[in-house]
Amino acid sequence: MTDTIDRPQADGDRVLDHLIVRFAGDSGDGMQLTGDRFTSVSASFGNDLSTMPDFPAEIRAPAGTVNGVSAFQVNIADHDITTPGDDPNVLVAMNPAALKADLHRLEPGGTVIVNEDAFEERNLEKAGYLDSGGAPINPLDDNTLNGYRVLKVPMSSLTKKVCEPLGVKPRDAERSKNFFALGLVSWMYTRPTEPTEDWIHEKFGKNEKVAAANTAAFQAGFNFGETTEAVGHRFEVRPAQLAAGEYTSITGNTALSWGLIAAGQQANLPLTLGSYPITPASDILHELSKHKHFGIRTVQAEDEIAAVGVALGAAFAGHLAVTTTSGPGVALKSETISLAFAIELPLIIVDIQRGGPSTGLPTKTEASDLNIALYGRHGEAPLPVVASYSPAQCFHAAIEAARIALKYRTPVMLLSDGYLANGSEPWQLPDLALLPDISVSFADGPNHVKENGDETFWPYKRDENLARPWAIPGTPGLMHRVGGLEKADGTGNIDYTPENHENMVRLRAAKIDQIAMDIPLAEVHGDDDAEVLVVGWGSTWAAIDAAVQRRRRAGVKVASTHLTHLSPLPPNLGDILGRYRKVLVPELNMGQLTALLRSTYLIDAQAVTKVQGLPFKSREIEAAIDEALVSLGNSAKGNAS
Repeated sequence: MTDTIDRPQADGDRVLDHLIVRFAGDSGDGMQLTGDRFTSVSASFGNDLSTMPDFPAEIRAPAGTVNGVSAFQVNIADHDITTPGDDPNVLVAMNPAALKADLHRLEPGGTVIVNEDAFEERNLEKAGYLDSGGAPINPLDDNTLNGYRVLKVPMSSLTKKVCEPLGVKPRDAERSKNFFALGLVSWMYTRPTEPTEDWIHEKFGKNEKVAAANTAAFQAGFNFGETTEAVGHRFEVRPAQLAAGEYTSITGNTALSWGLIAAGQQANLPLTLGSYPITPASDILHELSKHKHFGIRTVQAEDEIAAVGVALGAAFAGHLAVTTTSGPGVALKSETISLAFAIELPLIIVDIQRGGPSTGLPTKTEASDLNIALYGRHGEAPLPVVASYSPAQCFHAAIEAARIALKYRTPVMLLSDGYLANGSEPWQLPDLALLPDISVSFADGPNHVKENGDETFWPYKRDENLARPWAIPGTPGLMHRVGGLEKADGTGNIDYTPENHENMVRLRAAKIDQIAMDIPLAEVHGDDDAEVLVVGWGSTWAAIDAAVQRRRRAGVKVASTHLTHLSPLPPNLGDILGRYRKVLVPELNMGQLTALLRSTYLIDAQAVTKVQGLPFKSREIEAAIDEALVSLGNSAKGNAS
């Protein structure tokens, strides 16, 4: 990602190579909708983009308070980008609380667009704009905004004015002020208006007054920019040079849902989701429930334990079985996941991670469930763990998780997080013919000959992948037991003997270890002669990629590798790690992958941690790279002396 280029044009407009806008307001101000529409129009215009919705943690914090601020940040560019940007160029603040919450994020000299109608005493008090005596002070009138370009716009009153001839009551009209803000920003940054106007009519067409009010407010905001000299120049971010193909803007949860649908189609299996609503995973349940025509069955169970039980029952019946949740739900599901491991059935456990422990930060991102994914079961129960790394890549991560689960008859943990789930980016629709064939064959007859020559079915007779046969209940001649008690290999008979238990423990572990030979090798990007390697997993990919690119453009030698498979790890990872003097591991936790790498490969990996409910900024990782290089230099000096 490059610095902004501001190039004057002949018509007075200016061209930027990228633009970061943050819309912020009360959770009832429609900021998510506003940001999403700006994103969609920019995607249709051809920009590359990356978004970061930022929801309040409380279901309904008091209106006008900092805790109730909802924000949406979008980075649009004329070149390839991976992050929603470190510092917004523009902050749209719909009330004092939004300004209070997000002004510190704005770049120095950035543009602040405020709804000045909202800056009244009561709202100032709620936002905490008070002097030493407790009296409200207006940040629009003191030095709070010194150093920024400030546009004070009476959005509420202008919206009410344009809606008055439509017969819309003032209170109802004010709800359309987010469209006024969208219209103004659309004018300032040369976004086409037709897609938004068409969308308004489609979305609100059943209520003519609402559709008319939103359209009028949007047009009024656009016209305000065109007719008011205070707004100044327009700016343009031209389309990016993306690879040829058909694109859509997609969120991580939607991409993951579509990946599960594709996996079901590629496996020729019906897909059953057993789920219980939990932030930020619920959208997968919502999305999959729309696609029954693909053979999708969705069950909203009464709790997390029932949900995974439904999924495991579907796996026993021969379905591609999925359960979706977040960290608290994984904890509740752990006993049933252990059962699925013991009876060796394919099951995909989707964990959309959020801040913990306990209820923690329901709407904020974190990647602190790696340990529970790796070890969160009783007994010796290792599972494959696949981690998605970008919103669009969630599609392919879902297919990969399904491939492993089906081929090796094992539960698989699929990790995403709140940042990926709600963030969006352009996604090139795949060529379906190129998706992998992950179809499986069910057992259809006896597979073992007894000593007397009779044929029988052994439910634990393994293939070359150490996977047992998958027999549909009711298939003639294939009656067999399932359950949590230890089985004998081959026959599946209950067997408590010490030797059998150890044999089964080692067989199940060997099956998971063997998957390492069936996954891609780790790839290194960057300088061949670098001394610093940055290792990432999950959503840290975006910030790591941007940081490494920036440091390399500045002449710094650095390399990176990103892990999608966390259990088992790629077989060449140890050789890669051993080539570098310094290994940095940025994580949205307190160093869980770092500890795994240190114990597995006996290397001095250094954790770069962040647990603030926010993704990394690329400059934070840049700083860690520079610090590592300084430490290497100091080490060399110490050795020389």
